[in-house]
Amino acid sequence: MTRRKRIRRAGLWRWGAERELRRATVVVLDSVGIGGAPDAASYGDEGSNTLGNLARAVGGLTVPNVASLGLGNVADLEGVPPADTPAGAYGRMIERSAGKDSINGHWELMGVVSQQAFPTYPEGFPPELIADFEERCGHEVIGNRPASGTVIIQDLIHEHRATGALIVYTSADSVFQIAAHEEVVPVEELYRCCEIAREMLMGEHGVARVIARPFVGEPGALRRTDRRRDYALPPPAPTALDLLGEAGVHVCGVGKIQQIFAGKGVPESHHVVDNADGCRIIVERLAQQAEAMIFANLNDFDSRYGHRNNAAGYAAALEEFDGYLGEMLSLLGPGDVFVITADHGCDPTTPSTDHSREQVPLLVTGGGVVPGLDLGVRESFADLGATLCDLFGAKAPPDGASFAAELMGKGAVG
Repeated sequence: MTRRKRIRRAGLWRWGAERELRRATVVVLDSVGIGGAPDAASYGDEGSNTLGNLARAVGGLTVPNVASLGLGNVADLEGVPPADTPAGAYGRMIERSAGKDSINGHWELMGVVSQQAFPTYPEGFPPELIADFEERCGHEVIGNRPASGTVIIQDLIHEHRATGALIVYTSADSVFQIAAHEEVVPVEELYRCCEIAREMLMGEHGVARVIARPFVGEPGALRRTDRRRDYALPPPAPTALDLLGEAGVHVCGVGKIQQIFAGKGVPESHHVVDNADGCRIIVERLAQQAEAMIFANLNDFDSRYGHRNNAAGYAAALEEFDGYLGEMLSLLGPGDVFVITADHGCDPTTPSTDHSREQVPLLVTGGGVVPGLDLGVRESFADLGATLCDLFGAKAPPDGASFAAELMGKGAVG
């Protein structure tokens, strides 16, 4: 291998031998938006501001580790003052993709903008589609309407137990969700039915995700289990994850990352039970995995608190993450870049329980990152994927403008 190729594979293509990028970590705080996108009104989300409204609702957030990276420099947040000298670079990003789903957001973070919104079903799914699904999977369907998952299983639990029918529901997002009590429909059977639904729901009815929603418990005390599984459409083009893999960078997913990308570009995956479990796995990977791209999704903010309009729980979850963040940052070395961002909003203070079209925070720290650098407002989430590929010397993804040179104090890339 020539010296030129060795430099490119080592991630030194642009920065020179004095600075080697060995590892990148991206933590997506699912739904932690930071204020309405320019087109929020067209999505019915005018006034949504997950972090801003949340901070006011709870009388201020206590997140000193996130604050040290410049969160309070990005937006005016009660309890989060601007850092005099942020430990990293800070900014925010605007979504260019059509929609406000986790799939759109994650794909765009990794350099692929979705030009067309996924279909949604505010009146439920067409009767002929449901009939076809029933015939193929061998189960009757009840529900078939937009609903909160925790509410619809309570409403239909008696009918579900009496008939064994699957509870199918959707939301404002592009999802076909199938819920079943684990004692009525075994989890593996639920997964089989979801796989059938995923095969069916393509083309005109190509929803972003089919989601298995197993639950347990008794009426009045039902709870969804951690055996949820997402069946996503595959990305329409190679993402930064694929391109990093081609460049010899090992990609490790934590949480639902592998499912969001339909397995593409994520050879290693770690299932998580909740945010705390996800944080522990990130810490473990940082302690043990010296060279990799660690890509994590922490979903509790969205699923447990945003969708349930639980502002107090949302704030507590942010403070819990902040505690783990101190340990994560202590494990970074000179060859690390560490990123905190989000994929959309889900403001727990508004009447809506759905995702909100918001900008997302962008906080970057690590060896060589210029401290206190204002990255401004990036025109696309895809700028992150482009930057990661640039830093590792991989081929650029389809969309996004790299800010790697600015991030590392090398000036504009020419």
